[in-house]
Amino acid sequence: MQSRSKSHHSHSEGANVTSAVGMEETAGRIRARRYSLFTQTILWFTGLVCVAFLLGSLVQAWSDSQLEQKVQLAQQQLRQEQVRHDSLVQTAQHYKDPAVIESEARQQLGFARPGDHIVIVVNANDSKQVSAQKNSHSVQKQSFWQDWWHTFFGE
Repeated sequence: MQSRSKSHHSHSEGANVTSAVGMEETAGRIRARRYSLFTQTILWFTGLVCVAFLLGSLVQAWSDSQLEQKVQLAQQQLRQEQVRHDSLVQTAQHYKDPAVIESEARQQLGFARPGDHIVIVVNANDSKQVSAQKNSHSVQKQSFWQDWWHTFFGE
């Protein structure tokens, strides 16, 4: 009976060993699985880093495009303001001329030099316009007050 129990025991051990050998992982498989997991992790991490760099580059390109448009708009406004500035400088130079100052004072403010006669035109369409006398020694046909009367009220 002993032999039987031994043989039964050895037979049951063999069954356990074979079933354990089939289920058991070898060191090479464990190493391969670890290597595969490590490789997948590195690949995913590298992919995520590449995607992050790509998105960052796209955002930077869009931002640069927006800034370029703002720079172009500012340059256009600068050119317009430069033209306006040049025009104002030219106008200021024009009005520094004493002849222009005198002309503007005569036209806009009604100033006159001593000896000048100012003529006020009441109706520009009227064929009878009052003209200035250039010579103060000329003979007047009407008196001063009559000239004014005719200027304002006509004949």
